[in-house]
Amino acid sequence: MLAIIGGSGLTRLSTLAVAHREVVRTPYGEPSSALIFGQLAGQNVVFLARHGHGHTIPPHRVNYRANLWALKHRDVDAILAVASVGAITGTCAPGDLVLPHQLIDYTGGREQTFFDGSDREVVHVDFTQPYESGLRARCLAAAHAAHIAVHDGGVYGAVSGPRLETAAEIDRMERDGATIVGMTGMPETALARELGIPYAAIAVVVNHAAGRGESAQAVSMERIARVLETAMDKVKVLITQVVKGAA
Repeated sequence: MLAIIGGSGLTRLSTLAVAHREVVRTPYGEPSSALIFGQLAGQNVVFLARHGHGHTIPPHRVNYRANLWALKHRDVDAILAVASVGAITGTCAPGDLVLPHQLIDYTGGREQTFFDGSDREVVHVDFTQPYESGLRARCLAAAHAAHIAVHDGGVYGAVSGPRLETAAEIDRMERDGATIVGMTGMPETALARELGIPYAAIAVVVNHAAGRGESAQAVSMERIARVLETAMDKVKVLITQVVKGAA
């Protein structure tokens, strides 16, 4: 069963025919929201709102471990995550969709792993390719079938938030090779890998990053809200096509 993790602008999946909601208890505390089970394009899927159904949980307070554990223990075999990002380079613009292929972790102070107990052997997982190639390929095929333009590849720079970045920080990230910036990519992506769940992300570009383009002097929250409203329509169509393609 495919899981959809919705980020900013996607706290509910209106295209989902809801069957039931389930509040899952985990060893790591409460997930961000109840799991919403239902059907999309005739297939069983589950939806989780990363920031809560009322978008009340900031990125540094998301209980990523509880979220991923809950999905794993409800028979999820793949995760497609949606996240809002800023464009660092000129290769993409507000309103574009990006399927990142790499990431750089700038976060701090978050619970990063399930393997942190002193009662077990140290476990290392390979993270060379953070996003699962097969699921990314499904997304690309779905985008082609739905006539939705997506950028095949990008380097996601994951920051702690909730504040936006300075122009100098964005300059540094560009030197590091990051092409987009967001606040929820880590440790979510790594935790999915630890649990052995194929994971891919749809990054929705909602603004030029600080010091870039129309954000040269300041980032407009009003403009971000407008872009989100329009871009999420494309995301919903893309997700539906991904599910259809798996039938």
